[in-house]
Amino acid sequence: MDKLLVHGGTSLAGAINISGSKNASLPILAAALLTDQQVIIERVPDVSDTNYMLQILSALGCEVERYSGTVKITAANIHPEAPYEIVRKMRASICVMGPLVARLGRASVSIPGGCVIGDRPIDLHLKGLQAIGAHIDTEGGNILIEAKDGLKGREVDLRGRHGPTVLGTDNLMMAAVLTEGTTIIESAACEPEVVDLADFLNSMGAKIEGAGTRRITIEGVTSLGGTHHTVIPDRIEAGTFMVAGAMSSESGITLNRVRQDQLVGATEKLIEAGHLVNFNDDGSSVTVSPGDTPQGCSITTAPHPGFPTDMQAQFTAMFATTPGISVIEDTIFPQRFMHCAELTRMGADINVDNGSAVVHGVKELSPAPVMASDLRASAALVLAGLRAKGTTEINRLYHIDRGYEMIDEKLLQLGAKVERMRGSA
Repeated sequence: MDKLLVHGGTSLAGAINISGSKNASLPILAAALLTDQQVIIERVPDVSDTNYMLQILSALGCEVERYSGTVKITAANIHPEAPYEIVRKMRASICVMGPLVARLGRASVSIPGGCVIGDRPIDLHLKGLQAIGAHIDTEGGNILIEAKDGLKGREVDLRGRHGPTVLGTDNLMMAAVLTEGTTIIESAACEPEVVDLADFLNSMGAKIEGAGTRRITIEGVTSLGGTHHTVIPDRIEAGTFMVAGAMSSESGITLNRVRQDQLVGATEKLIEAGHLVNFNDDGSSVTVSPGDTPQGCSITTAPHPGFPTDMQAQFTAMFATTPGISVIEDTIFPQRFMHCAELTRMGADINVDNGSAVVHGVKELSPAPVMASDLRASAALVLAGLRAKGTTEINRLYHIDRGYEMIDEKLLQLGAKVERMRGSA
């Protein structure tokens, strides 16, 4: 397995381009199943999760062509069985369910895997599909979905115990676009990635209104056509590098290809913690530099437009060397604190209890061999390694490769001293 050596203590400087959103790309790629015409999708990041999704689409019968961030997909002759050997590697593969049952009337999808950050059930996905007429059964680890009498639009409430479900909203929205009648999703997820999927579907001929709000209305159509779409910037990658600028730069770093309106949570907390965040006039570029008097603060994760759960690990790494006390509460995934034990190995003072972490800022971190436990935890360890003086060895690098395109190359571009050590699987 690959590992990353981070030789910390070097100040970052310069500029990089932020990649297209991994979390937006996955359902958009799956949505190509809804038409027999070619779709062209640009700025699809070259990460293992999108690679797995393209493998799934190929296994379903799609013609797939990929080059320089652009993907062309034609789903003219597809079948409804998604293979276990690929699906098990990525939880987001579950979002092929909606398009398959809408297009073919049935789907067989293995119960997926992915990173382990606590209980991430798919019951809301199934609830949504059942509500519009799908019959669901399980057999041998597969989810069998059929709509023998067709799907019928109706009002569906997708409220979950920890808030709205993003992929569940995506799945139901994709199924509903080819459903007879009108489907209304109440308690829908409002994330920018949901809006991007709706924009993609509308460009194919769907009739979706309200994406980005808690109530989405989908008027079913009989068929969708091809389209050409550019994926939104990855707000979590942008937020991660914003934290890097606050933690490990003297003059600041600049991030291009961002959307200011999608970075409100990270921006507000960086400013509250005493750092400097400056966007250009149209909000497509941001420069982040450390403040003279950083201070601890409190973060509570919440569904969009609140502070994203996918950013709490990176802020925990920043707070580890921020003077004072910081408190992080994750209301979305209360068990998502496995990075804290690894940060403690580097000298951080963190106490985790019942879905929250209390961080007492220390003066400096020490390098150590650490283990990535999930995608965002691995990013937090990289940030900590940049700050520590000495060499931090980050193992299980495949976690970070799930969602950060060329992270080592981008860090090198900013002047960091990192090196990837290739290993056998």
